[in-house]
Amino acid sequence: MKNVLMYMVFIMIILLLMMMLLFLISSKSLLDREKSSPFECGFDPLESSRIPFSSHFFLIAVVFLIFDVELVIIMPMMFSINMVNSTDLYMIMGLFLVILILGLYHEWYNKMLDWM
Repeated sequence: MKNVLMYMVFIMIILLLMMMLLFLISSKSLLDREKSSPFECGFDPLESSRIPFSSHFFLIAVVFLIFDVELVIIMPMMFSINMVNSTDLYMIMGLFLVILILGLYHEWYNKMLDWM
């Protein structure tokens, strides 16, 4: 038991020394012009790359992604109608579609689908 404890202390000391050494070696420059600029084939960019991003566009993209994934989930259900109990399959599909319709209503109610 004493050997195990000594071994653990020894390992902890080695790990602590390695972490301190790596912290001293890896001196990162926080304000480096090259790291904060976008890469455009070695040329200086013509415009600022830090333009504001429209959160509405992001929400539209997320809505599209959700309904795209929905099709990926529903399509295999259509092909497995003959192999599975149809009442169970219809209940699963119905529950899935109800959840999607509730999500669509929530997006419509919060005006996420308005373009302007």
